[in-house]
Amino acid sequence: MEKLPANRLPIFIVVAVFSLTADLWSKSWAFTTYGVRHGSEWILDSFVRFRWFTSLNEGALWGMGQGFAWFFALLSVAAFGGIVFWLFFRRGADSLWLTISLAFVTGGTLGNLYDRAGLHGITRNGSEVSIKAVRDFFHFQFGGTPDNPGLDWAIFNVADICLVTGAIMLMLQSIFAPIPPRTADTEAGAQATA
Repeated sequence: MEKLPANRLPIFIVVAVFSLTADLWSKSWAFTTYGVRHGSEWILDSFVRFRWFTSLNEGALWGMGQGFAWFFALLSVAAFGGIVFWLFFRRGADSLWLTISLAFVTGGTLGNLYDRAGLHGITRNGSEVSIKAVRDFFHFQFGGTPDNPGLDWAIFNVADICLVTGAIMLMLQSIFAPIPPRTADTEAGAQATA
């Protein structure tokens, strides 16, 4: 069996660590600067409005599954294990594109896992127990007015950007990846199962 290209593991580690570091640093900056459930004035204020606004999400995408941070943390651990297995044991890392896309997913997954484990240290009402919630701070609104928004988009973070970037890259690969040519082995296998 051929070895994986030598640069795949270092590329995977660098992209994943960069994504994770950018996520944790930006969350720390936002929550140190604004506290919890506070933010800036509108930085963009037209049809598209944008501001920094900190929020804690104890669920998943768009706040679904509130109170199930432990379940999403378990899914994150399973996803990380599956990614490592797929890339380095099932040879997915033969593809540089797949390696980079899954490194983005890994960085985002680990960033949100850090928060779901409560490692950020934010507590509720002076309690000693950290809130097991993801820290979000990008706030967009589309249309309407600041007092009556048209579409108030879910508040998100850098980890979410990394996850979406990785997912889009995976979709693009599935759409545009060349179909491997049929070989005598695959044709013989197809006939045997027919």
